Amino acid sequence: MKTDRFQAFSDGIFAILITILVLEFHIPDYQPGHLLAALLAQWPLILSYVFSYFYVGTLWLFHHDYFNMLQRIDRNVNMLNLLMLFSITLLDYPMSLVADALTTGNRQDMQTAFIVYDLVALFISATFYFMYAYLRHHQDLKKPGISMAFYAAIKFDPVRSVTIYGLAIVATFWSVWLGAILLAGGIIFHFLAYLRMSRQLEQAKGGTA
Repeated sequence: MKTDRFQAFSDGIFAILITILVLEFHIPDYQPGHLLAALLAQWPLILSYVFSYFYVGTLWLFHHDYFNMLQRIDRNVNMLNLLMLFSITLLDYPMSLVADALTTGNRQDMQTAFIVYDLVALFISATFYFMYAYLRHHQDLKKPGISMAFYAAIKFDPVRSVTIYGLAIVATFWSVWLGAILLAGGIIFHFLAYLRMSRQLEQAKGGTA
């Protein structure tokens, strides 16, 4: 299969997911003259949305740049991509859980919400690892000029993010806020890993765009 339909389908899923994320916003109940206070009370939803949007955007950047180096797609890549997209579409649910738990302020609920988010993020990173591993061993799918050094430089990034989210799950049992910081750190790590992968890809292409 050519990569055009593959990319178009994946881009559509990302676009739908981002649309679903923003649909979580609703006009709050408020008394006349107290709209500002009601909006400020929605900070948990706004915060969880910002991080989730940043996360999904980073995953899209990864997906776009990584698969742009392929010249064709086989059946296994299609199935792995469906699994990856399935994991990413789960993000709306934990985002809503985190926003609701932060609003109520109940520690046990916040633990549960953050752990669910961690599990989904860990699942996403695991699907990226499976895809990385498969394409690393099927060099015939890539465009000419992409060296093995590119794969060697990035192959452990999904493992590192899985480790971060695993630590976040464990930490959340002792401290909700430490777990939240590690979760945020995992999302930020994805963006830094994307920047590094982008540089590696430019080097693998010999500096061409």
